Amino acid sequence: MFEILTYPFMQRALLAAALTGLLAPAVGMYIVQRRLSLLGDGLGHVAIAGVGLALLSGWAPFPVAVLACVAGAVSIELLRSTGKAPDDTGLAILFYGGLSLGVLLAGMANRGTSALSQYLFGSLTTVTNGDVTVLVVLCLVMLSVTITLAPQLFSVCADEEYARTQGLPVTLLNILIVTLAAITVSASMRTVGVLLVSALMVVPVAAASNVAVGFRATLVAAIGIGAVVAIGGTLASAAWDTPSGATIVVLAVAVFVVSAVLGRLLVTRRSLAAEPDLPTLQPHTLAEPEPNEAATAVLHGDHVDFLLHGHRHYPHEDHFDEH
Repeated sequence: MFEILTYPFMQRALLAAALTGLLAPAVGMYIVQRRLSLLGDGLGHVAIAGVGLALLSGWAPFPVAVLACVAGAVSIELLRSTGKAPDDTGLAILFYGGLSLGVLLAGMANRGTSALSQYLFGSLTTVTNGDVTVLVVLCLVMLSVTITLAPQLFSVCADEEYARTQGLPVTLLNILIVTLAAITVSASMRTVGVLLVSALMVVPVAAASNVAVGFRATLVAAIGIGAVVAIGGTLASAAWDTPSGATIVVLAVAVFVVSAVLGRLLVTRRSLAAEPDLPTLQPHTLAEPEPNEAATAVLHGDHVDFLLHGHRHYPHEDHFDEH
């Protein structure tokens, strides 16, 4: 098992998986906040259209897929912001139009759907040094953007109207979010595949939400979970001889299930800790008059109290209670 880690292709695969695991949840955090969890799937289908165009033209698949993804994402965002296309309609257009166009273009290039399979499901063991270098650069740049602009991006995702009242460029920030998502999907073609990258963008975020409190804590937890499941899934796929992308996603789902149980336990513990202590019953206080001290009757509502020691008292059987 450990001998395989000495091979360069496995080292590249682990590094590429870790970078994807860091990058996907960092961008997916904002996609989930905007309730567009299926955006990654839609963009993945557009990336396939870009790959099909690259196969037909003879260009490199990655830059063409990035351009196609960004163009599709920005177009749908502009249509959504102007009210010309609801969110679900825009995603449906991405789903069906992108995939169909990709298959059509691949067929026109006489390459068939088999040429698209490594981009659909990923192929970590075929990652090159150039692919790793591109992922390192993208990861550094995009993590810097998502962390540095976290307050602004979160504000836009949570409440656009409030963000506008604060003077934030809402349209520009929304375009930035979908552009980051498009680049993430395109960059993940060779690692987990465009059909599975959406799961890596969403599931670690959902798992982190079960156990973390607050936006920043959830963001950090999601990035950590993404990196762990990506590396763990790659090692498991090597040990079990299973597809790496599918193994990573299945492991992410398993982590989500565990986090859901753990989160419920944490909520129960917090609720018990927040319950106020019940007041302790005080002992029965007797107030007997001093010798030769007269008790003055005082009308109090519908009954009579007696003034003793400067306080009102209520007669109770053969003694007085403080009232």
